[in-house]
Amino acid sequence: MGDIIQWQYKQKQITADEAVEFVQSGHYVAYGEFALFPKKLDAALAARAEELEDVQILGVSYAYVPEVVKADPEGKHFILQDLHFSVISRHLGDRGLCYYVPNTYHQGPRILKKYMDIDVAFITVGPMDARGFFNLGMANSVSSAVIQKADLVIAEVNNKIPTCLGGNQESVHLSQLDYVVIGDHEDLIQIAAAKPTIEDQRIAELLLNEIEDGSCLQLGIGGLPNAVGELIAESDLQDLGVHSEMMMDSLVDLYEKGRITGARKNIDKFKMVYTFALGSKRLYEFLDNNPICASYPVNYCNDPRIIALNDKVVAINNALSVDLLTQVSSESVGTRHISGTGGQLDFVMGAFASHGGKGFICLHSTYEDSRGKVHSRITPTLPLGTAVTVPRSLVQYVVTEYGVAQFKGKSTWARAESLIEIAHPDFRDDLIKAADEMKIWLKSNKIEP
Repeated sequence: MGDIIQWQYKQKQITADEAVEFVQSGHYVAYGEFALFPKKLDAALAARAEELEDVQILGVSYAYVPEVVKADPEGKHFILQDLHFSVISRHLGDRGLCYYVPNTYHQGPRILKKYMDIDVAFITVGPMDARGFFNLGMANSVSSAVIQKADLVIAEVNNKIPTCLGGNQESVHLSQLDYVVIGDHEDLIQIAAAKPTIEDQRIAELLLNEIEDGSCLQLGIGGLPNAVGELIAESDLQDLGVHSEMMMDSLVDLYEKGRITGARKNIDKFKMVYTFALGSKRLYEFLDNNPICASYPVNYCNDPRIIALNDKVVAINNALSVDLLTQVSSESVGTRHISGTGGQLDFVMGAFASHGGKGFICLHSTYEDSRGKVHSRITPTLPLGTAVTVPRSLVQYVVTEYGVAQFKGKSTWARAESLIEIAHPDFRDDLIKAADEMKIWLKSNKIEP
């Protein structure tokens, strides 16, 4: 069997230049996800820029500025789209070179299979094993759906990719691939851990009081999750579990400190479940052939029904702003696109449905603009054009450095009151006045709770 597989493997090997010849004008091309960006294929496709028109390229949180953009800075030949919207996508979006594909993350694979026609898929994989399988590494969210839907699947091999165990659909077999390109085996991109701010530290201290022994954690990205991780690591919490969209360094720290065992999980017991990973070389080495970790497609990992099967789910995510109606935006400031929905809504819903679960939306009470003026992140209304990430009906908890507020079962005026109580003190009077003008409450006949 081994000799046959090796023969088939050699038959399917082509160069990157040969691979991109399959892309034609008007084609829809899917790139790999996150850190698993098909760099060699991207460069080869960029070299064909002048030959092509109206080629749409779909990524999932671009980790690099694509060479196709550098070759086509005015977007005459390639149109980029992103299912997750990275920092790079944001800057390209400001130039009209990248567009967000709105989605609730756990629905991504179904959206791809049902509504999107993919002509060519360029996926990045680890080296083939003796049985003909290529591991999808640290990015399993929609890759299997892309492979199933694409008319032509071409894999770019990078030997530096860790073997990330499942879970399920963490690998693709040689028989599912049309061609294979041997990449340059470059080191994977590393994301430095964000340093927590004073506000992050205070919010983390408040959140620590909400976490119990046996809680199942989901952490987002940024300084706040790192601050939470540091406090948990130094606490006496026991038997924590992990069911998190993203695997990051802070979770490795918690595991090595003995805080994470997964012993009290109801599903995927003893496993740290995730759908993608970004971080340091240490994180990637931790994931490599580690049976403690389980990589799943996002339609399993982020499905609120699956999330809710574990008890005491604690979901911690960041937001840009919240208005007095308790609408949450984590995606845009007005019409300027900042980020994607990601799994925030998935985990807010899943945590609420979990027995003893809590879904936290966290934000600093204020921010400073480029001119040094301080603004409240809790506002009367969201700016015109702002995308709502979590509708008010689904918000459970909001946390700032001034406190934790719970909103389920509260009326509109009680919600506004609770939100104002955790706003920055300098803005509370203005928010009270705005709430009165909006008739969320009337100060003259306000009913005390």
